[in-house]
Amino acid sequence: MAVQIGLDGKVAIVTGGSRGIGEAIARTFVAQGARVVIASRKLDGVAGVASSIASEHGGDRIRPIAAHTGKEDECVRLVSQTIAAFGRVDVLVNNAGTNPYFGPFLNADEGAWDKTFDVNLKGYFWCAREVARHLAERNAPGSIINVASIAGIVASPMQGIYSMTKAAVISMTKTLALELGPSNIRVNAIAPGFVDTRLASAILKNDELAKSVVGRTPLGRYGKPDEIAGGALYLASDAASFLTGHTLVIDGGLTLG
Repeated sequence: MAVQIGLDGKVAIVTGGSRGIGEAIARTFVAQGARVVIASRKLDGVAGVASSIASEHGGDRIRPIAAHTGKEDECVRLVSQTIAAFGRVDVLVNNAGTNPYFGPFLNADEGAWDKTFDVNLKGYFWCAREVARHLAERNAPGSIINVASIAGIVASPMQGIYSMTKAAVISMTKTLALELGPSNIRVNAIAPGFVDTRLASAILKNDELAKSVVGRTPLGRYGKPDEIAGGALYLASDAASFLTGHTLVIDGGLTLG
């Protein structure tokens, strides 16, 4: 039988779903048959995205939930509310991220450290833990996808704290893959390169930095959120049923050099 890359019947959570990569992933998942909860710190952002998706695919396929994933209790509530709304969770995409400090590593203050680690790392763990426990209780297979970054693979000046969290996300992905594999729960990561999102705006809206990035990228451009969503679709689908612990680099070839 031919391999099908689709999500018919699956329920997914996408954090950081109000814009950019998270929004693109949510739209792709719904278009491919999933029911999706999109979460962000403020309801207004995800409510607008949910309304737009509902106008195309029906309101029973998408649900917005406000959740600050930098807080453990809100991660727990996000998963429980998704189960209450759709009956279960099959796929988690940890995508919510922050990068409050752009500058020399040695000048970063403690507040930037705390905020970045809470959202980019602790939040990923808390959401993954709750979904993994739920899947184990159901004795059901599942897929957890952590959106990391090439900043966690190569040195990234001016983004030291952010880069550390993304390197830790890749490490956490490998450990969870080993520990959860016997339960048939797959854990993978995506490491996007430079993608046209608000999070990357400090670089891409600086003509000199943007020119440098494009010049070092074999494909000669930066990416689009939809191009990351395609990778997430594959990792979430049964087509990737024998893949776990992997970091899928989607960067136009930037890290080759």
